[in-house]
Amino acid sequence: MEGDTAAGTRGPGTASAPTAWSMLALLSVAELLGMSLWFTASAVSPQLSELWSLSPSEAGWLTTVVQLGFVAGTATAAVLNLADIFPSRYYFAVCALGAALANLLLLAVPGYAPALVLRFATGLLLAGVYPPAMKMIATWFRTGRGFAIGTIVGALTVGKAAPYLVSALGTVVYTGVIVSTSLGAVAAAALVAAFYRDGPEPFERRPFSWGLVGTVARDARTRLAVGGYLGHMWELYAGWAAFSMFFYDFFIGKGFENSESLSFAAVVAFGGIAIGGLGSVLAGSWADRLGRENVASGAMMLSGACALTIGWLMAAPVWMVVSLALVWGFTIVADSAQFSALVTEVSPQHAVGTALTLQTSVGFLLSAFSVWMMIEVETRYGWGVAFSLLAVGPAFGIWQMIKLRWVRNK
Repeated sequence: MEGDTAAGTRGPGTASAPTAWSMLALLSVAELLGMSLWFTASAVSPQLSELWSLSPSEAGWLTTVVQLGFVAGTATAAVLNLADIFPSRYYFAVCALGAALANLLLLAVPGYAPALVLRFATGLLLAGVYPPAMKMIATWFRTGRGFAIGTIVGALTVGKAAPYLVSALGTVVYTGVIVSTSLGAVAAAALVAAFYRDGPEPFERRPFSWGLVGTVARDARTRLAVGGYLGHMWELYAGWAAFSMFFYDFFIGKGFENSESLSFAAVVAFGGIAIGGLGSVLAGSWADRLGRENVASGAMMLSGACALTIGWLMAAPVWMVVSLALVWGFTIVADSAQFSALVTEVSPQHAVGTALTLQTSVGFLLSAFSVWMMIEVETRYGWGVAFSLLAVGPAFGIWQMIKLRWVRNK
């Protein structure tokens, strides 16, 4: 969905540069508020675990099931072509409101099983908040889409970190986190419904087609671009989901009280995830100049090194481990938007919609497995082994990017 030209350049046909930038700001705020629902249950999982007597594995499913819901929502929207049937601002607003309601209903459920259903529904509905925003901002930027979409990804990354910031306030119980994030999603729906308008660069309709799945699978360059994305997704959500859990154990090991450890872990989790917003914006700008494969490979090299290292540093000084977590958070998502851009560039143009749907669905399905795997491995072998296994993803992704760069340049 991104272009190749210099970041920040106004695209030909854009009716008004100020309007384009105001729409970028509007959608960024809406994504930040709306996507705060993603990790709501994860941010308060210690309190929910105590309330419902959950094991670490069961608590992990509060995150995993959101991924599965998002896969189902993305696939459904693609097959039914919902983003083209309904006006984008109303499609976004209705899905954000639905996700806010599903999140708020966590306060009314009697136990774990219905909470899982609601988390699945939240992920399902967020499929109408996340991908459509990429298409919506593309209508305002023909050139500079690397920066524009990187900014959207950066905003939603900060949004996903937001529940941890609220949770870090020691006086805020889990109900406050759930209510505040739900209200944020309602505000996102209102902003987009009231003020968003499509831009002068309509996005070409490239709907999903089962008949094109074979075409996508047989195209070598598309396979490599998707392969890089899968390596990235193996690490991304498992790393994000683990931040607060790891640092809770880390601070407990340093002798902090339980309440202090919870608050400090939430602060670090917020910082570690939110700093990825800056990484996404900068990477979008760099990729327009340096090449998407190069930026993606560099980000994965650094994030993979962090994954290999951080879990073994339980005895290291606090400043060292927190600093490494911030580097990991900066790099772990910096390459995210570039994989979608690569798919739009290298896939057969009549099959781009199908390729993007397959990439997103398989990627989030894989991330659901890696979140589950990471928690299971940690309970048996500790954080060192669990995080080191996440580094397999970036290593595979780098290999795919090297091959793709060679294929494109020959």
